[in-house]
Amino acid sequence: MEKIKIIEKDITTLTVDAIVNAANNSLLGGGGVDGAIHRTAGPHLLEECRKMNGCATGDAKITAAYNLPAKYIIHTVGPIWRDGNHKEAELLASCYKKCFELINKNGLTSIAFPAISTGAYCFPQHKAATIALKEAFTALEKNQKIKEIIFTCFNLSTIQAYKKALKEIS
Repeated sequence: MEKIKIIEKDITTLTVDAIVNAANNSLLGGGGVDGAIHRTAGPHLLEECRKMNGCATGDAKITAAYNLPAKYIIHTVGPIWRDGNHKEAELLASCYKKCFELINKNGLTSIAFPAISTGAYCFPQHKAATIALKEAFTALEKNQKIKEIIFTCFNLSTIQAYKKALKEIS
């Protein structure tokens, strides 16, 4: 589907309505994608996030994008993979649902996601990619205004996991 793209690129460089930050519960920055987004966006992002009182796992909150080319940042907190028996899949699906709810509510038409929870949170890549893509297809069915959903992958193994999942789903 041409509205869904899987690319290897730095999410902080994308010109879209919203990029998604794979944040921690504090929303105050961290490592990986979260740290890169905070560094690139600049100190005003941290100021805004301090006022938000964190974010629950599976939820999402929106801020301005400051020094990023995107218009907004949607911060979502993915689950830490334990063994698959602690609602990890449901919580990850909720992250995507909440992000799509926020783009709908704010009239946005393009969004870029990192591979939420697959880095330091150790969610298996293929399982995460399958959940992400299923939620993307559901969002496209519900909202005809969405023009582009980009999955930005950090490395080749992540791209392969997303492309395999896309092939299995479509």
